[in-house]
This record gives sequence, C-alpha cells and structure tokens, in this order.
Amino acid sequence: MITSTSNPKIKQVALLRDKARARREEGAYVVEGLRMFREIPAGDVREVYVTQDFYNKNESLCSTYKDLQVVSDKVFEKIADTVTPQGVVAVVSMKETSLEDVLKGDFLLFLENIQDPGNLGTLFRTAEGAGVKGIIISKGSADIYNPKVIRSTMGSIFRMPYIYVEDIASVISKEAPNMNIYAAALEGAKDYTTVSYTGRCGILIGNEGNGLKNETIKAAGKSVYIPMQGSVESLNASISGAILMYEAARQRK
Repeated sequence: MITSTSNPKIKQVALLRDKARARREEGAYVVEGLRMFREIPAGDVREVYVTQDFYNKNESLCSTYKDLQVVSDKVFEKIADTVTPQGVVAVVSMKETSLEDVLKGDFLLFLENIQDPGNLGTLFRTAEGAGVKGIIISKGSADIYNPKVIRSTMGSIFRMPYIYVEDIASVISKEAPNMNIYAAALEGAKDYTTVSYTGRCGILIGNEGNGLKNETIKAAGKSVYIPMQGSVESLNASISGAILMYEAARQRK
C-alpha cells in the first residue's frame, strides 16, 4: 500500500489531474469514479489507484488490472478531484482520432472556443445520444481531458471520435465543402426547424459569451436560430447544441 503523498507516482497523477501541459506531454489523463472506470476500454488503462475499501468491495473487477495499486485514504485524497471520492482513479492513454477519420462521419458537431468544461462535456454526451458521428473542436476550447469535462461526458469520451484543430473555419472551407453546416447565429439565420438536416450535415456551436467568429459563420454559409419568448436573449451553449442536434436527429430518423 502507498501511504506517502510524496510518492513520485502519486505526485505524477496529481499533476496529470491539474495540468493540461502535463497531460499533453504524457499523452495521458485521469479518470475518477466507478461508473467511468467501468467504461474505459481495457487497453487504454495505464495505471489504477484504489482505496482498500474499494478493493474489498470490487475485488473481481480490480483483479483484471495488473498495474493496480492500493493507496491509503490520505493518499487517495491527494489524487482525487471530487468532494466525495468513490475510491478509484485511473490513468488513461489519450486516443484522439485523425481529422480524416472524423470527417468520414455524415453527421458532425463543430465546436468553436467552448470555454466552460461542463458545457463541453455535456455537448459530448448529448452528441452521442443524438447520433452524431464525430466532433471537431477548436484549440481555443476547454481541454477535453479536464477532470470536470471527463465526468460531464459520462463515458462518451471513450466512444465519440473527436479531434482538436487550429481553425474551424479553415477545416469547414477546405475539408468539408460538400457538407451542409448550420451555424448557430443570428446573422441571416433561418428558424432551425425550417431547414433540412438530412444528408451530410454539421451543427456549429460557438463561444458562450461571444458566439461564433464572423469568418466561421461565413465559412459555414448557413445560419439557424432558435426562436425564444419573453426577455431571454440567448440559451446556454450546451442547451442550444442539444436542441439543434435533436432536431437534426429527428429529421434524419
């Protein structure tokens, strides 16, 4: 049992949890909690750290991992990110898909500068539920490997193809010319229920505060808006994305 918070492995796990740069350098990230742990593809797991109590309750599950280490409760608090930890943390290898493979999908989600970790994770989860085949994310967005984002995906990160790109507008113009991409924007927009999402299509969602860049809207060429009543000016990014993705899913069904 590891009982010291000064243990080099424990320090490294804490670093991967807290620092995006460390995650990029190691090509790994941290996953916490039993439900998420059960959904990790077995071949992607590098190391597992559990409390003695977790091990006693889940011995058969734990026995399937060779690189599993029991740690003291004090040490586990050092590497956990949640207020009420469940007793299991895993170090997982990053597995980003190529742009070429993501673009093979006929129903895509494009995300430009999504800043809130909860929004990014929820959009992943909703995209899987709506039947989206891949997600393209601008590098100005939150880090998908942030622990809060990981938890918000509820396992979708392990199943949804995705990739970060430098510039969404450039990808749309050069790599997806034959796809109908609908930007969530007001300029020249149509009611989101009046357009067709059948065939190859994409939904484009922008930054929570500033929306999409003008050049990105122009690259998409088509804009849609969600009618609202009362004095509401806008919807949360993940809510807007959900409404548009599910309208597309309804039509495509």
